[in-house]
Amino acid sequence: KAKRVKTSKPQSEPEYFEDKRNLEDLWVETFPVGTEWDQLDSLYDINCNFSNLENAFEEGGLLSGKKVYLFGCTEPQLVMHKLENKVICIPVVVAVVSPFPPSDKIGINSVQREAEEIIPMKPMKMDWVPYIPLEDRDSQVERLKTEIFILRCTQRRSALKHLKLD
Repeated sequence: KAKRVKTSKPQSEPEYFEDKRNLEDLWVETFPVGTEWDQLDSLYDINCNFSNLENAFEEGGLLSGKKVYLFGCTEPQLVMHKLENKVICIPVVVAVVSPFPPSDKIGINSVQREAEEIIPMKPMKMDWVPYIPLEDRDSQVERLKTEIFILRCTQRRSALKHLKLD
């Protein structure tokens, strides 16, 4: 009877993961105003680094200890990708330092419209909400003394087909 030979598993190199930065998802959580709904997913295809914004919130930074409201937008850029010209949306984050929130209204405009329409953000399911840094996500929100607020849109994509495409 032949004996089975036990083979040892090859030792693989340990995998190291870079620690997540406390505010690294800040730009992702901020709603990009004026961006076409069908462009939203492509916005996150590129791993953007907003460490300059993160550093501004650290102690001694330009935005440290200030009440700040953030919203996003995009800048379309024509780039060469795989030997063809392609328009990609570059994310931009705008910081507003203010003791009270910016307007609770939003302007809607497009080339299809005759004039800009200014409507309350609530029907669009948009609001200024506290941003919770990664290290505080397990804490009770009421106990956090956050000074960072982001524009958030909670409109579900399934509901989008019922909205007019503007």
